[in-house]
Amino acid sequence: MASLNKVMLIGNVGKDPEMRFTPSGSPVTSFSVATNRTYNTPEGEKKKETEWFSVVAWSKLAELCNQYLTKGKLVYVEGRLQTRTWDGTDGQKHSRTEVIASQVLFLDKGGEGSAAEPKGEEPESGDSGDLPF
Repeated sequence: MASLNKVMLIGNVGKDPEMRFTPSGSPVTSFSVATNRTYNTPEGEKKKETEWFSVVAWSKLAELCNQYLTKGKLVYVEGRLQTRTWDGTDGQKHSRTEVIASQVLFLDKGGEGSAAEPKGEEPESGDSGDLPF
């Protein structure tokens, strides 16, 4: 049976990206993206809702995102959802659902690097378990 895990977002970067390196030296950049939705309530009141997404980029894409993205920039992100779990220092289980980016387009005008697409989105085997954050 076929399956699909694909996410496409257009929104604003919530804070400056943070780049780290796995123990094996692979660059990883994380940043948040806010998307807005406007709708009318049954009473006719206009409401605005913001949804936040955590985005993770690997390798060359991580380097480009770290170099060109800053808080407030408009960005298109394409990728897949991935949930990871870990045991915290407090002994509690934690989980986080993230968008693993395969393509990022910088939609604000000007500057180099208006599009970023890696040659291969997947980290090398074992790297995804070495997240430094």
